[in-house]
Amino acid sequence: MTASGPEPRPAAEEPRPAPVPRRDTAALLTVAAACAALFAATAVAVSVRHGVPLAAEQAAVRWSAAHRGEPARSMAGALTATGSGPVPYLMAVLAGLLAGWRARGRLRAVCCAVGVLAAGQAIRYGLMELLARPRPPAADWTGPASGYAFPSGHATTSALVAGILAWGIARRARPAMARTWCVVLALWAAGVGLTRVYLGVHWSGDVLGGWFLAAGLLALALLLEPFALRRPDRA
Repeated sequence: MTASGPEPRPAAEEPRPAPVPRRDTAALLTVAAACAALFAATAVAVSVRHGVPLAAEQAAVRWSAAHRGEPARSMAGALTATGSGPVPYLMAVLAGLLAGWRARGRLRAVCCAVGVLAAGQAIRYGLMELLARPRPPAADWTGPASGYAFPSGHATTSALVAGILAWGIARRARPAMARTWCVVLALWAAGVGLTRVYLGVHWSGDVLGGWFLAAGLLALALLLEPFALRRPDRA
């Protein structure tokens, strides 16, 4: 009779992502339509006035110019810098890595996340060139800026990538943790947008337009998600 050794332990499985919430198509279509309508109304208001700011927009820029002490100005400059350049694309890559399942699924999810961000950037740039709204007077600027004003590039990009990363976290984390991160990312995106007015490089309508555009694009992206991420990627 031979002695048998200890039974081998089963290999630890990679934790699966959180269950993907079911999409409410009607709700997403409603959100997309509402955001498109709000963006269109804002764009029409800008267009019919030939870019001339409303009294409330001028008042916001004057208020920010009168309240740009330190360290608030430096903090606003640091925060606004995270809304452009490589940071949003790194966040989109992270979203894809969190959302995907196994190497092939992660690669697909990363491509989708970066593709949504790049498409949003292209749409936003085209609208900026089409509407050609001037920025506030350069004498009021406290930070770098280029191109036309509407919609705000920083506001659009930060809101869009915040939604993309929230999507990735929601596919991986528990619901309570996902909700917490959604709030954090929403506050970050709101902060980036508000710094553009505080630094004097955008009118408040530019920021609102960027938020409406980003929200509408996110709703459309969620509608297309089931076609982009099929099994076996989905948990």
